[in-house]
Amino acid sequence: MAEENILVAMGRRLYKQREKMKLTQEETAELLGISSTFYGEIERGKRRLSIEKILLVYEKMYLDPTYLLTGELITHRTLTEVFQECPRDKQPVLEQILTYLTKLCQ
Repeated sequence: MAEENILVAMGRRLYKQREKMKLTQEETAELLGISSTFYGEIERGKRRLSIEKILLVYEKMYLDPTYLLTGELITHRTLTEVFQECPRDKQPVLEQILTYLTKLCQ
C-alpha cells in the first residue's frame, strides 16, 4: 500500500512538470524513450521508473530526482547563510578558505 502511494505521488509530480513544460503524454514518452501507454501508467502510479529513467527525467525534464522520489525540495544555501551558521570565531578562517578557492578558480 505504501509503495502504491509513493508511485501515485511520483506520477503526480511528473504530471505537474509535464504540464509546466506544455508537453503531451506522447511527447514526454518520446522524450524518455518509452511508450505513451507505459508513461500514462507511470503518471497514474501503476508503473515505476527505472533508475536510468529517473536520471533521464532529470536531464530532459529538469525534475530533481530527490523531489521526484520524495516531494522534498533541496534548497541551496547562500554564502551569507553559511557565514551566519558558522561560529563567529571560525568566520575569518572560512573567509580565508573562500578567498583561496576564488583564486584557484581564476
